[in-house]
Amino acid sequence: MFRVLRRILRALIALPRPLRRLLAGPTVTRDGQTLDLDVQLVLRLLGMLAGGEEPSLVEQRRATDRAAGLAESLTPGVSTLPVRLPVPAGPGRDEPGMLAARLYTSAEAVGRPAPLLVHFHGGGFALGSITSSEPLCRVLAYQTGARVLSVEYRLAPENPFPAGLADAAAALHHVLTHREEFHATTVAAGGDSAGANLALTAAHQLARHREETAAFVLAMYPVTDAGRAHGSRELFAEGFGLRTVDIEVFERYYLPDGIEPIRLTGLLEVDDLAIMPPCYVSTAGFDPLRDEGEELVAALRAAGVPVAARRFPGLVHGYAGMAGVVPAARDAVLDAASALRAGLALTTDRERASM
Repeated sequence: MFRVLRRILRALIALPRPLRRLLAGPTVTRDGQTLDLDVQLVLRLLGMLAGGEEPSLVEQRRATDRAAGLAESLTPGVSTLPVRLPVPAGPGRDEPGMLAARLYTSAEAVGRPAPLLVHFHGGGFALGSITSSEPLCRVLAYQTGARVLSVEYRLAPENPFPAGLADAAAALHHVLTHREEFHATTVAAGGDSAGANLALTAAHQLARHREETAAFVLAMYPVTDAGRAHGSRELFAEGFGLRTVDIEVFERYYLPDGIEPIRLTGLLEVDDLAIMPPCYVSTAGFDPLRDEGEELVAALRAAGVPVAARRFPGLVHGYAGMAGVVPAARDAVLDAASALRAGLALTTDRERASM
């Protein structure tokens, strides 16, 4: 279905602009921003296809994986390898276990040491998988020449906070302490949405424990402040894909009773942000999570952390999933890949200089 939908969307987006405007509806302007025409067209078509009833969590998970076909792009020479990562006992895990992962290797990295990105998928801590994140991971590997290790972490509500974070931190720690097994010259952490939160918080957690942490963090439209109900969460609450009511449901799934919302990340409140590695943080103009991502940028900069920040004013949350059909979304993903490649190269140069 999604492959057919992708072909339909590509055909619609290839139409002359006046026809696309007719199909998409009137121009949408809010908070001084104009919604990208092609994004508006995609949202309108998806809205017409959606049923009236809210799907179950199981159905949402299946649809999220199937929707990966909508973001499919050409990435010749990128190979995949299933990987299992050992993790210690911890929250919700009485005994040591294993995490499923998938390693993407670009043709540029075959047979030689290369930087490696440990990637965590988005999905509100309750949806998503290494299947749903495959198109994005392939593009990042292809465009950067790095290896990308996509990690499957435990999902809420079956495994609420801090299970997902514990998995992310354990996976990142394992790669850092076994980098020779992955032929990794430099290790970065990254993700989108909830996965961006996990990448940021896992990197901070390792640094706080005075352990080696990621050399760079790639955070695309991150969630950083559970429980807020103002600003962008109010401005873009409805009609732009991710709804504020959806965010609230995911937060209830992820946070058990008695856990304060600030425990979700803590990065906007901690007094040791200066220990964070350099970061790339992107936000979308029509995203309910926009403001909190940009507040994190401000906090990181105030702490002296090098940050490359991008707002894509015409895009919506989860734009990476539209990269296969929406040119502006594709450009935003390529911007992230470019920042990752530059960040990894700079880190590698610094490490060589210190040797």
